[in-house]
Amino acid sequence: MAKGTNNLREQVRQRRRERNRRDCVLALDVMGTDRTPTEVLQGAVDAIAQFPHVSVIAVGPHAQLETIIREKQWANPRLTVEDATEVVTMHDSPRESLKKRQSSVAVAARLVKEGRAQGMVSPGNTGSTMAHAMFQWRMLPGVVRPAIAAFMPHPRRPLIFMDAGANVDCKPRHLMQFAIMGTVFSRHMFHCRSPKVGILSVGEEETKGNELVFETRDLLKASSLNFKGNAEGRDLLSGQFDVVVCDGFVGNIVLKFGESVVEFLFSNLKEEVKQNVLSQLGAAAMIPALRSFKKRVDYAEYGGAPLLGLQGNCIICHGKSSPKAIMNALRTAGDLVGAQVNDHIVEAIAASKVASAPAASEETV
Repeated sequence: MAKGTNNLREQVRQRRRERNRRDCVLALDVMGTDRTPTEVLQGAVDAIAQFPHVSVIAVGPHAQLETIIREKQWANPRLTVEDATEVVTMHDSPRESLKKRQSSVAVAARLVKEGRAQGMVSPGNTGSTMAHAMFQWRMLPGVVRPAIAAFMPHPRRPLIFMDAGANVDCKPRHLMQFAIMGTVFSRHMFHCRSPKVGILSVGEEETKGNELVFETRDLLKASSLNFKGNAEGRDLLSGQFDVVVCDGFVGNIVLKFGESVVEFLFSNLKEEVKQNVLSQLGAAAMIPALRSFKKRVDYAEYGGAPLLGLQGNCIICHGKSSPKAIMNALRTAGDLVGAQVNDHIVEAIAASKVASAPAASEETV
């Protein structure tokens, strides 16, 4: 019964996603990743095949990319190439990368700025991707800082966890805006009517936390958001919350620890199964359940994390993103465009006097 209900809910969500989808062009930063350009282009080709509303501009060395497309017989009018003569490596600092104005990430961001693309996907250097997006697009009206929205496994829909690393030092108003943006994202991308919001802390009691938690909680309690109080680390996967906010320093540590736990569990499970014949027999019966579980916790299912708060749509991917992850990142970017999330964020920020009012004691970056 529960399985049938979940399937029905997924069908309803799928129909809603289809209604939101509209034809869009996305810029794909092909260079600077841990993967080869061929693997990244494979993801673009798969996305074009799976999602008829998506067209891709692959950004990188024109001759090299065109050669790959020709040799692989991937020619398609919905896959074009934009030349970029420089590459931002994983070792470049954001400041250094801004000097590379003809790099693939810089050109991809420029395509969005010029209106030739509605969004961009980059599996390159995260800090550099953020730097170019912020430099070329600027912030949405009323937004003080952008934030990375990560996805956490959830019994019904992914939990939106932010900031996942864009801002290591935050003030209460920043976290308040993250909560607003996360709520908008959950509502319009995952169709959660009234997302339950929490702030990450060391205990569920109101007396637990630091100064940032205390002051942010006061802002959230006074807002129109569906604020449910403190969220402990164990609550991130429990389904009690739909949006949880924290500063990017803590958020990035939590996110990467969670990813390492998933990798640790699956790698060790494989080793244990290999060493025991009885376990191998049991594993054969468990394959469907294991595949379903892996799909729920695999970052590749969403491809990457949206960078919210800027005048453009950006999905930041892992440097090791597989073709499947690239394909799904392009899908997520297309859905972000179709749902008009940025427009809804501007409306929500404007409606929140606490979040949009200037604070004399704060620096805006």
